[in-house]
Amino acid sequence: MTNYLIIYCHPWNKSFNHAVLTHVTHNLDVHHAHYKIIALYAGHFQPIYNEAEMSLFHSGQTNDPKVTEYLSDLQTSQKLIFITPIWWNDVPGMLKGFFDKVMKEGPGLSHIVTKTGIKGLLTNLSEAYVLTTSTSPTFYLKLFCGNAIQKVFVKTTLKQIGVQKSRWINFGNISNSTLTSRQKYLQYIEKIDF
Repeated sequence: MTNYLIIYCHPWNKSFNHAVLTHVTHNLDVHHAHYKIIALYAGHFQPIYNEAEMSLFHSGQTNDPKVTEYLSDLQTSQKLIFITPIWWNDVPGMLKGFFDKVMKEGPGLSHIVTKTGIKGLLTNLSEAYVLTTSTSPTFYLKLFCGNAIQKVFVKTTLKQIGVQKSRWINFGNISNSTLTSRQKYLQYIEKIDF
């Protein structure tokens, strides 16, 4: 049975992102899937390095037990589901900090650095879904804002840690959306074959 790791990155439990989380977990429950949720804000993850932890960077070590736990979760999962808003055309600092701190370089960790670039070691992660929301329309993010989620997060960062296949699904223009369009999107999320 597939093991899913959900990385949820939003600080408010009344947000539309939280509704997306609820519908994703309902979808997985209906299919009797095993999953774990990493709620970065609710879990009080510290996304920044302190001096002591930074001194351990080149050895691939950490003094943050959550980093060790989260890397182990990544190593034992088969699929990833990210649920996050897009802030200023990119992922929030909290999610960026998750990658900064949890993705450790070295054998048996998330990646190694070779002469030709980064080689991902999390090849157990066959697929990732990146479910985002944005105040900007999706076309605007893609055509006028550099398309950072697709070009950097999906096609570069996730590939560099070893994720074999990724899919980005954005609910854009959320500030001007209707209740009907939001409900339709949540129904769509419940039917995705993750």
